[in-house]
Amino acid sequence: MLFLEYPPCSTCKKARAWLDGRGVSYDARHIKDDNPSYEELKAWYEKSGLPLKRFFNTSGLKYKELNLKDRLPAMSEEEQLRLLASDGMLIKRPLVVTDTAVLTGFRETDWEKALLK
Repeated sequence: MLFLEYPPCSTCKKARAWLDGRGVSYDARHIKDDNPSYEELKAWYEKSGLPLKRFFNTSGLKYKELNLKDRLPAMSEEEQLRLLASDGMLIKRPLVVTDTAVLTGFRETDWEKALLK
């Protein structure tokens, strides 16, 4: 399992503690220092079944700075994925990728269903 996080993020810390507390093993990756590539994001998006907007950190400074709330609807999927691949701070975190699931953000009930089978 891949756990993409921004270590100073309080939600990421909470998610990491949740994983550790349940003995879930993972490979951690710093989302800003080792930003996901376009190809990775495209594959994860397709696997997830989620709307692409769920991959954006809509409460982040960068999202607001770039006025993405108004710009995203006019952008193609490819443009949005390339934008996400350009800066890890645009990506909703934490992001978990397993063989069968992709989870954006930390919602404990979703994580229990997907990770504690």
